[in-house]
Amino acid sequence: MSADNFAENASLRNVLNSIQCVRDRVRDGESNESDGAFNLCNFWDTLNQAVKAVSQEATKLSLAFSKPPLPSQQDAGKFSESILKSVLTLSTVYYWLPKSQGVSLRRQVRDATVEVLNGVAQLLEVILSSPLQSLTQDQLTSTGSVWSACDQFDQLPRDNKAAVLVVLSAQTGVVKDAIEEMEQSLSEPLDPFSDVLDDDQEGVEPRGNQDTYWSEKDRRVIGPCQGLMKAAAACLRKLTAAVKANGDVSTSQTRAQLDDLGDISKEISPGVDDLALCLYPPMDYSTVQTVASALAALLKKVLGIVRSSHVCGESQLTWVQFLDGAVDHNLQKARDLIEDR
Repeated sequence: MSADNFAENASLRNVLNSIQCVRDRVRDGESNESDGAFNLCNFWDTLNQAVKAVSQEATKLSLAFSKPPLPSQQDAGKFSESILKSVLTLSTVYYWLPKSQGVSLRRQVRDATVEVLNGVAQLLEVILSSPLQSLTQDQLTSTGSVWSACDQFDQLPRDNKAAVLVVLSAQTGVVKDAIEEMEQSLSEPLDPFSDVLDDDQEGVEPRGNQDTYWSEKDRRVIGPCQGLMKAAAACLRKLTAAVKANGDVSTSQTRAQLDDLGDISKEISPGVDDLALCLYPPMDYSTVQTVASALAALLKKVLGIVRSSHVCGESQLTWVQFLDGAVDHNLQKARDLIEDR
C-alpha cells in the first residue's frame, strides 16, 4: 500500500471512529430540555435539510472511491471532513428536539437518526475493507442503505399524536395476528401438531395422552381467554380512534398523557402473546389462570389511564366502561371453568 493510500485509509478510519461515537451518543444521550421558544415546524425543515446533506455527502464519498483514480490524500481529507460535518449537523439538529415535545416522537426520530448514522458507518467500513479501485456489491448495497434510511424521514410522524398512533397501530397488528393464529389452530383437527408429529413413524409410540390435544375442558377454558384477547384488541382499536379524534399536542401535559397511553399500550401485545402461548396443549390451568389474571389487570390499568386522560370524552367513557366489565366477566368465567371439576 502506498503512503498516500495509507493516509487516505487513516483519514477514513478516523472519520468512521468519530461517526460511531456520534451514533452511540445519539442512541444513548439526552435531548435539549429547553422548550421555551421551540418551533416544531422549523425543527422539521432544518432536520430534513440535514438528512438530505448526509445523503448527498455519502453519495459523493461512495462515487469517489468507486473507480480509479482514487482521491488524493488531500481530496480524501476533504471528503472525510464533509461527511463528518454533515453527520455532526444531523445529530446536533436531532438534539434540538426536547422530550417535552413527546417522548414517543423523540424515540422515533432518534431511531431514524441512528439508522442513518449506522448506514454511513457501514459504508465507510465497506470502503475501507474493499479492494482498491473496485466498486463492490457491498458498497452499492451500503450506499443504498444510507439513501433508504434518509428517505424514511419523509414517513416519520410530525408530532407526538402521530407518533403515538404509530405505536398503537403496531400493537393492534400484533394482537390481531395472535387472535387469528389461535382461531386458526382451533379450527384445525383436534391434534394441532398433527402436521409436525407423525404417529406412524417406526418405533414411535402412539400418542394416547393429552400432550398434543385439547380436551373438551381445555376448549371451554379457551373461550373466555379468547374473550380477554378480543377485549385487548377492542381496547387498542377504540383507543386509536380516541387519540385520532381527541389527541391534543398543544401542551406538554397533553403530550405527556399521549406518551403514557403509548407506553402502556406496548405492554398489551406481550400480555396477549403470553396468554395465547399458554393455551396450547398440554394446558396447565394454574398457569392459564395466572397469565389471564395478569392480562386482565393490565387491561384494567390501560382503561384507567384512558379514563383519566384528555382523549376520553363522554362517548369514549361508554366503551371504557363496557370493556372494563367485559374484562371482569371473561376473567371470572375462565376462573370458574378452570376450578370446575
